[in-house]
Amino acid sequence: MTSPINWQKSSFSGSDAEIKCVELAHVDGRILLRESDAPDTVVTTDRDKLRAFLLGVKAGEFDHLV
Repeated sequence: MTSPINWQKSSFSGSDAEIKCVELAHVDGRILLRESDAPDTVVTTDRDKLRAFLLGVKAGEFDHLV
């Protein structure tokens, strides 16, 4: 039997279940990403790629997109 995936969202998304956000999960050494309003579409990556992306976000590399 497969264990349920434990999806996690940022605390900055708020506590309201109706708020749409990006969610992450860790399964079998892989990182899964999805949007809460499209839960059947899942992007898979690894820790190193996610780490590089998050460092870019923290450095402001994507600020022009928001």
